[in-house]
Formats: sequence, structure tokens, C-alpha cells
Amino acid sequence: MTATNTTEWFVKGVEALHHDHVYLARTCFEQAVTERQTPLSSSYLALCQAKTRGTFSDAIARAREAVAADPANPTLHHNLGCIYLLAGKRTEAIDAFRQGLRMGGGEDIIVELDRLGTRRAPPIKRLSRNHPVNKFLGIILSRLGLR
Repeated sequence: MTATNTTEWFVKGVEALHHDHVYLARTCFEQAVTERQTPLSSSYLALCQAKTRGTFSDAIARAREAVAADPANPTLHHNLGCIYLLAGKRTEAIDAFRQGLRMGGGEDIIVELDRLGTRRAPPIKRLSRNHPVNKFLGIILSRLGLR
């Protein structure tokens, strides 16, 4: 088909995704990818597949291919991070978001990183984070509002 049709499908898909119409967005991105595959449309399709079908391994592979094709695009890193979050891989998601931020990512990546939060230093720095004393002190201090 023509490039304008592909662009129209892509724009409709992004708009549907922003309005939480994930199934409609997936259909639009599938149509856009069949007409002309771009890293951005593949990344959005992977995100929609992860949200609707729960096929995380396929979605992660597709999103990684998109990032490899255009590593300077922060939107691709954001989509990959969201897929990792859906798959329950928090550390990989944070890495993807940080990489997107290094590539000039915008407000959406910052919001995701803020939502995930950062870990505070352990109460007793000489002990490991997993040490029972550190865990217990951290829980107590946070409940008392001192942390």
C-alpha cells in the first residue's frame, strides 16, 4: 500500500493506545506492520501483544529487534521497559528506561522511573541489603516515618 495508509494506521494505533483501547491499537499496528515494517511500529505492536495476549517472550524479542534497528529512539526503549514491567522483570525495565533516558527520553520515561521509585541506602551500610538486621530496621524506620 502507500506510506500514507501506513502512517494513518500507525497514528490511529497510537491514539487508541493512549485511550487504553489496546485491542484496537494492536489491530492498527498489525496492519501498519504488514504494510511497512518500521522499528517504531514493531515496538508498539510488541507492547500491544504483551498487553493483550500475554506473549512476553515474543514481545520482548520483537521490541529488542526494534531497539537494535534504531537504538537512538527513546520511545523504543520506553516500550521495551513497559513490556519488561508487564512480564514482571523490574530490573530489566529500569535498565531499558534508563537507556531511553540517556537517548533523550522525555516525560513518559521520567514518570515511569518515578513510579517505580528508587531504593534508599540500607540503614547499616556495612551490612548487605539482604541482611535480616537491615531488613528489620528498614521496615521499622519506614513505618515510623523516619525513612
